[in-house]
Amino acid sequence: MIDQYSPLDDRWFYALVFAGVFLNATGLFPPILEPDGALYACIAKTMAQTGDFVNLYAVGRDWLDKPHFPFWVSAGSYLLFGINTFAYKFPALLFFLGSVIYTYRFARLTYSKLTAQVAALVLLTAFHGVLSNSDVRAEPYLIMLIIGPVYHFYHVFRGGKFYHLVLGALLTGCALMTKGLFVIVPIGAGLGLHWLLTGNWKELLKFRWYFAVILSFAFTLPEIYCLYEQFDLHPEKVIFDNTGVSGIRFFFWDSQFGRFFNTGPIKGAGDKFFFVHTLLWAFLPWSLPLYVSVGKALVAIVKRNHFLPEYISLGSGLATFVLFSLSGFQLPHYMNIVFPFFAVLTAHYLVTISEKSLRQWTIAQSVIGGLLVVLIVAVLVIVQPVHLGMAVSWVMLIVFATISLFRQNTLLSLMGRMVGAMLLLAGVLNLFLYPTFMNYEAGLAAARFVNEQPQRVNRPTALYGSTTFGESSWSYEFYVKGPTQYIRSDSVLRQLSSQRPIQIFTTTVYADSLVNRGFAVRSLAAFPYFHISQLTYDFLNYNTRSKTLKPYVLLELDGKIK
Repeated sequence: MIDQYSPLDDRWFYALVFAGVFLNATGLFPPILEPDGALYACIAKTMAQTGDFVNLYAVGRDWLDKPHFPFWVSAGSYLLFGINTFAYKFPALLFFLGSVIYTYRFARLTYSKLTAQVAALVLLTAFHGVLSNSDVRAEPYLIMLIIGPVYHFYHVFRGGKFYHLVLGALLTGCALMTKGLFVIVPIGAGLGLHWLLTGNWKELLKFRWYFAVILSFAFTLPEIYCLYEQFDLHPEKVIFDNTGVSGIRFFFWDSQFGRFFNTGPIKGAGDKFFFVHTLLWAFLPWSLPLYVSVGKALVAIVKRNHFLPEYISLGSGLATFVLFSLSGFQLPHYMNIVFPFFAVLTAHYLVTISEKSLRQWTIAQSVIGGLLVVLIVAVLVIVQPVHLGMAVSWVMLIVFATISLFRQNTLLSLMGRMVGAMLLLAGVLNLFLYPTFMNYEAGLAAARFVNEQPQRVNRPTALYGSTTFGESSWSYEFYVKGPTQYIRSDSVLRQLSSQRPIQIFTTTVYADSLVNRGFAVRSLAAFPYFHISQLTYDFLNYNTRSKTLKPYVLLELDGKIK
């Protein structure tokens, strides 16, 4: 199949890319979202403050879950920009933008310039990709660390120089140090399928690919060393309520296959169709053309009536989709890592359909964009954000500009309208809604309260609660300027407060328990809390929001017993 249309004019393309970069960059403005983002930010903060880049600590204890690479990057950013929201999120945004560049360059190896342009814009505007640049975890890093190796290895296959193999192995090693062994599936499955379906199966026997695997694991040695130093050398440490836990075994087996088979220390509840319906909203506004493009590609393979320019995108995307669908542990953001491949499949489909079909898709996608606008306006009315007037003005400005600039039902108009819709959505979320929601991230509010009072800013704060903590303690730990310590026993609390008055950040339930056990505490302030990453209608609704809130309190303790 050949392209039906000419490449987008460079001026229009770069203008849309700029808008796409900006809409993702709006995620830099909201504070770090709890729980995972704040937890990871705290781990990197400890690393930067102590200078210990080997051991990972969370809630005052050894932490064995995710590999080191994103924490190294975040800690390095802290050392450069200071410990703040921007320093945590900015490197992730750069990695994501790197994935856009790699997606464009990967597409150009096989497809036309137009396909590469459309693929880049699709990736820039896919909803969960945009969301992950606000709620930063490992995915913005992984997206580049997976499409990057695929690009370099495919370049080697097509006759590229040896340094591409080394760069591919280096990025694969970084991917392994970000998520573990399962990254080999999206990196390798597509290449394998491409070789099989194009009659190049002998590539599987060539030494250079086995050398690439060896080199990739060689680049992973820093992670292996750190795990060995922190855990394997110390079998006496209690991890997951057990001693003798091997960090290396966890990295190679429990964290990956343990989650897949739901036999490891971290468990979930898998649903075989979870990602079928999750992609419908996660890949908005492109989910419908994606499903059609994948369906047509599969039918074409079965009937053998035409061939795709490459099968890497289909192989990597579907293999990862099936793998995660069969897994016992699933989260919506897991599929982000193959969004570049989905973007290429979607782009190839859109640039090869007839003008009539393109007009139909442009109208259909415009309806989806219009529904998004209606939904956004409805949410603004329900939520009543702090700057509602400015939010409505933003909506009106983007809608007017999009309608004025992209009137015809062409491919350029299709891309422009979808960029406009996602610019509107990202702006409302990150500039107006999340700043309102963050008023109910109790740890953040309490940290700001303390930081604004010179007599309290350097006082130690005891984060007091359950043995696992979580909820809003991590945002407090990250944003407060003074020292913090996680307290699990009364004796430690008494010892700490006997030296000088301390602050305690906890829930009202634990605050009442301190009073009942004879601690002389004084309430300094109370802060409403809601789990913002799991929004409900009652919380969104301004009139019912107060019923959903859980109170946190900041106390002062002088060590005396009543």
